Amino acid sequence: MKGIRTRLVVYFGLILLLIVLLLEGLFYWAVHSYYFGTATEALVTRTTTFTNFINKYTTSYSVKDKARYILENVSNQEYAKVEVLDVNGKVILNSYGFQTGEIINTPDVIDALKGQTGIHVGKNPKTKERIIAVSNPLLFANEYMGVLRYTISAEPLYNAVNRIALYGAGVGAGVVILAFALSLLIAKRIVDPIKDLTKAATQMAKGNFTARAAKRYDDEVGTLAEAFNYMAAEIGKNEKLKNDFISSVSHELRTPLTSIKGWGETLISGGLDEPEETLLGLEVISKETDRLIGLVEELLDFSKFQSGEMKLSRERMDIREVLDDLHLQFAIRSQEKQVELVLELPQVPLIVMGDHNRLKQVFVNLLDNAFKFTPPGGTITLSAEKSGDMLIITVTDTGEGIDADDLPHVTGKFYKGRSKQSGSGLGLSICKEIIDLHAGHFNVSSSLGQGTSISVDLPLAKNP
Repeated sequence: MKGIRTRLVVYFGLILLLIVLLLEGLFYWAVHSYYFGTATEALVTRTTTFTNFINKYTTSYSVKDKARYILENVSNQEYAKVEVLDVNGKVILNSYGFQTGEIINTPDVIDALKGQTGIHVGKNPKTKERIIAVSNPLLFANEYMGVLRYTISAEPLYNAVNRIALYGAGVGAGVVILAFALSLLIAKRIVDPIKDLTKAATQMAKGNFTARAAKRYDDEVGTLAEAFNYMAAEIGKNEKLKNDFISSVSHELRTPLTSIKGWGETLISGGLDEPEETLLGLEVISKETDRLIGLVEELLDFSKFQSGEMKLSRERMDIREVLDDLHLQFAIRSQEKQVELVLELPQVPLIVMGDHNRLKQVFVNLLDNAFKFTPPGGTITLSAEKSGDMLIITVTDTGEGIDADDLPHVTGKFYKGRSKQSGSGLGLSICKEIIDLHAGHFNVSSSLGQGTSISVDLPLAKNP
């Protein structure tokens, strides 16, 4: 019984078979009790009534006289065998007019000689016929001087009971067969969805992450199918993420490494004899090395976020200090690119509970992106303001903007959209993760050709 379907059918069938057998047994017992109880009760009533009549009107008769009197007054329609026994259990006379001399010592006779109404259901010792016998004591001068015994054949009762039981067994067998058929149908409804899940899982194991299991019924197996499909979708996303990761990292690593290798070979072959070329080569190598370091740091941060190992070192801080430092840090780049950098801060402290280095990392990334996509003559505005219990920090540029199709995905991992700028596609994703860890909100709005605005909402620190 390896299959679930087989086990379900067998177990369900066995349970039902046991129930049917139990009910059949109870039914047989009830029918048997009813038939034999009714017959015995009727026989007891007739025996007791006739015995009381004999004892009342033949008080002076001897046992043999009583026997003759009984024989004379037994109804012609009496179907029971009537016998008169002496105190030793010897048959004096029966309703057929015979003096058999047979000794009967069945329990009913023994009880009757004790003054009780005796009942016996058993077999006739001679004919082996099943019988029901009822005996009552015969009195003479208030003493027990014999037994009046009524006997009927129980064979018709047994035949009737067995016939009814046979009908019941036929009905029970029909119920069992129908139940087995229903159990097969139920097992099929349970097993088929599981087979679908197994097939889908096998397809996934072979690398087909588009495989899905059909939800046939709204039950536990259906819920399992939904969970499986959700898992398959997540695995598919992770597989795509992995492929995007490999593609993006390979591309981003190849460019700086190629530059470093090229200039390294150039410097080696030039023998370092030309100072200007040597200085240019070293500057390129240094710049590309910084790019590699930045990429590795982004990948390390991404790995920490994925594994849930990113921890914040929170402290009370005035965010204005971070923004002032960044304004000074990007001042030279602003002059080089001929892009105006505007800082708009209120005069009051802007206190938050945050990780200084991580928040600075966020705004460095936002300003770096703004400078990448803002042409000469443009403007970048870094501003902060309070709004209720939240602090809203906004980086707005007048650059090329983001296409409406790309906008919903810019905070996704490794997503670069239509941009041809270098980068891993992790910057905004990491920024969003950091702000989420600060219980804040990260929002991007943009119009193609008009610029981009990114706002960071952080909860203000409560007064100590």
